[in-house]
Amino acid sequence: MEYHSIDAISAQAFMDEEEAMRILLPQMKTLAELEGAIMAQATAWTRAIRKHGMGQGVEAFLHVYGLDTGEGVALMCLAEALLRIPDAETADALIRDTFEGRNWKHAAENGEPWRVSLSSWGLLLTGKVVDLGHDPHAGVIATLKNLVARMGEPIIREALKKAMHLMGSHFVLGETLEDALQNSLAYRKRGYRFSFDILGEGARSDAQAQVYLQSYREGIALIGKTVEPGATLFETPGMSVKLSALHPRYHLAKQERVINELLPRLKEILLCARQVGIAVSIDAEESSRLDIEMILFQQLLADPAFAGWNGIGFVVQAYQKRAPYVIDWLAQLAHGHNRIIPLRLVKGAYWDSEIKWAQLQGLPSYPVFTRKENTDVSYLACADKILASRGVFYPQFGTHNARTAASIALLATQYGWKKDEYEFQHLHGMGEALHNLFVRETPSRIYAPVGTHKDLLAYLIRRLLENGANSSFVHLLTDQSKTPEAILGDPVAVAKHYATFSNPAIPLPSRLYGDERKNSAGIDFGNLAQLQKLQREIAPYAASPLATVPDITPAALDGMLATAQQACADWSSSPVEARTAILERAADLLEAHRAELIALCAREAGKTLQDGVAEIREAADFCRYYAAQARNLLAPQSLAGPSGEGNTLSLHPRGVFACISPWNFPLAIFTGQVAAALVCGNCVIAKPAEQTPRIARRAIELLHEAGVSRAVLQFAPGPGETVGAALVAHPQINGVVFTGSMETAQHIQRGLAARTGPIVPFIAETGGQNCMVVDSSALPEQAVDDIVLSAFGSAGQRCSALRILFVQEEIADALLALLAGAMQELSCGDPLDPATDIGPLIDEAAQASLLAHINRMKQSARLIAVAPQSKVPGHFVAPHAFEIRSVGELTQEVFGPVLHVIRFRAGTLRQLCDIINAMGYGLTFGIHSRVDEHIRLLTSRIRAGNIYVNRSMIGATVGVQPFGGEGLSGTGPKAGGPHYLLRFLTERTVTINTAAIGGNVTLLATECL
Repeated sequence: MEYHSIDAISAQAFMDEEEAMRILLPQMKTLAELEGAIMAQATAWTRAIRKHGMGQGVEAFLHVYGLDTGEGVALMCLAEALLRIPDAETADALIRDTFEGRNWKHAAENGEPWRVSLSSWGLLLTGKVVDLGHDPHAGVIATLKNLVARMGEPIIREALKKAMHLMGSHFVLGETLEDALQNSLAYRKRGYRFSFDILGEGARSDAQAQVYLQSYREGIALIGKTVEPGATLFETPGMSVKLSALHPRYHLAKQERVINELLPRLKEILLCARQVGIAVSIDAEESSRLDIEMILFQQLLADPAFAGWNGIGFVVQAYQKRAPYVIDWLAQLAHGHNRIIPLRLVKGAYWDSEIKWAQLQGLPSYPVFTRKENTDVSYLACADKILASRGVFYPQFGTHNARTAASIALLATQYGWKKDEYEFQHLHGMGEALHNLFVRETPSRIYAPVGTHKDLLAYLIRRLLENGANSSFVHLLTDQSKTPEAILGDPVAVAKHYATFSNPAIPLPSRLYGDERKNSAGIDFGNLAQLQKLQREIAPYAASPLATVPDITPAALDGMLATAQQACADWSSSPVEARTAILERAADLLEAHRAELIALCAREAGKTLQDGVAEIREAADFCRYYAAQARNLLAPQSLAGPSGEGNTLSLHPRGVFACISPWNFPLAIFTGQVAAALVCGNCVIAKPAEQTPRIARRAIELLHEAGVSRAVLQFAPGPGETVGAALVAHPQINGVVFTGSMETAQHIQRGLAARTGPIVPFIAETGGQNCMVVDSSALPEQAVDDIVLSAFGSAGQRCSALRILFVQEEIADALLALLAGAMQELSCGDPLDPATDIGPLIDEAAQASLLAHINRMKQSARLIAVAPQSKVPGHFVAPHAFEIRSVGELTQEVFGPVLHVIRFRAGTLRQLCDIINAMGYGLTFGIHSRVDEHIRLLTSRIRAGNIYVNRSMIGATVGVQPFGGEGLSGTGPKAGGPHYLLRFLTERTVTINTAAIGGNVTLLATECL
């Protein structure tokens, strides 16, 4: 089947893996006929590699430090981070972390003659200071032990840095393109071609994008000067371009900006390349960027400026299930525009990230295959499709696998390709031993990274993990115990051997929690088909009038509570299974009405589309999680005791709960409170925030539709000062659950204390003066991403949002400059527009309060940055960041998109913990650090309910990160956690003397045995 439109291909992104493989396998017929020749060639190459040695590339690294060991990963992380850390104290801590408690003895005794051995990692350099003794191996181990104790010596630290440079130089061709071009000469004399890749993370600001753009301009000019007269386009060196480096918002949701801003930059680069006679390949990135890349590529090929030029290259990742359809689409484009497209086929380097992302987002399936063998099959099927399409592609096969290379070589011959009509490619420092065997016959291009060693991390980790996975050819090649035949198995045969094509160890995102509960369904906003479908479904609800929701009067509560009390007996005695089934039906209904609820959240609460999806997902997760918990929790429990006696502990509902929810999570928290109370057998009077009654009313309607009776669950909209106060004070309320401000929680607490009669439980989740600490070992780009999301996501209107950022002073200037640039890329506007990052504040009062705080800050603090203002009317406040001197300048929680930054000195983390704890709040806390010593110190001393390390500090997942604080941030237990339901229940123990009627029969029977 062929797909000739981007949206049709997009719809195949999450196709069933079983179906995908059933489509691919018939395409392997030609390769099956060549099996004998493939094995013979691959075996010969493998034996030759082992005979002549694996050189000094990644194969040698993996032979000493396999990625199935902590040592290999630790060395990579040390290599990257040590070159970035500016202060000695943090560098020393990272070194201690790396070398303490690891098994270096095995690697030291391996005896491999490569710079990855212990001596070359700086230990030999330190040996110039510390005597190794007569036995080199014993000396190295002794040195390691001494090294930990003496790590403060500057010469040791500097020696390790030098060793990291040596390691980095083996994976990066040059720190500048001039160096790389010079270093490439020896390879070019041996017949290698080159494609240069300028290293770096994706741009976070326009300034960064402009730097990358200039680097590409200058790089193309330099490469052009090396083009030999008479060389064909594909014989010349080329350039690889990363689109996320050219625009900080390279996402489908930002399509208009990307086309208006990124496309002209890309066109400029390509015109420069055409002028000097080299080709440019557009690098593949995450699967969620494929659709926007295809949109750009389609426009480039249609541009008259490139008519007749074959220098615009595309990269296809075979691990994506839609890869074959992308190839069909590219062939159609090439035919339509009379072009040859340089087409690089790779397996893909983001596999682990793609799996996690799909699970986090609750996607229908994975965009990638879950077995390596399936990816191998897909790669070969794609290669067959490419080679069968003469006249439209210049094939470029990226592989380090001898069997794959043999398959392609023989397949190309079968289809009549000459050896100079296609090429192989490999990464610099990887696969060189294999490509050396055939480079003189079949062209081979080295994909060569260029950049400073401190920019190495993202590239190096991806490449080494890709090639160092235990199942990869490069990894298996280093294992001398395995014969060539054992490591060159036919992937088709292996794939067919499994009971299922999909990997049961990697369940579908919907099955992430196994049989306990279903994961909520999400959306990939980078997928054109899903985004268009969502927009179509939302459209009818976006324009319909919003009905008013009349407030009840406090006097009406008497009747409502009388009704609830009467309903309690039947509801509390209903089977637990019946109640849990209702909640699960409610979750299904919430998802079925997703479009309607997203539109309502946007219009009533100002939530963006992304936040709206997250809101529905959390509400559904609460329903399913509490249903699962109730099944396990509410069964009577027999307790151990003396013979002749039975003891049973059982849990029972308390009666009628008042559920008082906030406006910032008008569906998720509202539903979570209500669902928890209901599944325990309580009746509920639900009072939503007065700003968001429509969302709450719709949730009530869906719960009623799911099977909750109208007497058991009643709706009480109205002001907190009147309806809320009367509800809390009512003597027939048996418990209160509340989420909101600390001031309101204290008011409720005083009201409950003033009541006569039984003491009722009060569950309160309040706000937080939430902090994040970023030390000098943190990766700046990752930290800034998480800072922006944590501080400004949902317009900062989350109780978990980041309010105070502590940055180590050695990196503060650079990190804050990066943060300021990233803030300029934020978009405030219509929450129904997919391009909007920040919606409006909840109401005019919230806006006025926040603007007053900003004005005060402008007088006393340094303004770091302010994001662009909204171009549409509403209660908007653009994100602001201020630098302040101390937390004492903040007298209360600031509930909105305002970040306060404080610098701290290295070595003061303990004092920092005391300052943070002294504020009294304890909701969320964030850490960005590569130093385990720092992470352990902070996590052990900070008093906060939710601590997040090297990620954002918002978006707690139900059942995964139970949410709730301590101190001024709430009472606990945590919502979405295993102890939450207990607070809605009371315990009863029944003890029965089973021997009272005439002896202990059970004991007597035991005696007879």
